[in-house]
Amino acid sequence: MILKQKITEDMKAAMRAGDTRRRDAIRLLQANIKQREVDVRVELSDADVVATIEKMLKQRKDSITQYEAAKREDLAEIEKYEVGVLTTYMPQAMTAEEVDAIVTAAVSSSGAAGPQDIGKVMAIIKPKLAGRADMGKASALVKAKISG
Repeated sequence: MILKQKITEDMKAAMRAGDTRRRDAIRLLQANIKQREVDVRVELSDADVVATIEKMLKQRKDSITQYEAAKREDLAEIEKYEVGVLTTYMPQAMTAEEVDAIVTAAVSSSGAAGPQDIGKVMAIIKPKLAGRADMGKASALVKAKISG
């Protein structure tokens, strides 16, 4: 089952169960997916849907930080719940060892010699890690391997 179909089925299940919080979180996801499809005028693939979810997760995490700083725990709780719902649609995260192995292989196969080659290595690892690892941490790992 493709990801968009799973999201639709989960939406129907939440509606049948009367779970309004989950329903609303899934509707928000569906609206974002639909908006992206309208913007690019193409039906999104699973990889594109995962990228959309990643972007939504990042926005939610930023909002949580801001709400907690403003002492608005009620709003932060809503965002945390949405993060929980969104993460159920993400692929299983890679372990640190798996990420390290992919980065090491990419550095050696690209022949990266210095900081100017970071972009080359990132272009190799990004498709392999998308949605399964924190790209910020992966980038730091690339920098450490090339500089070290």
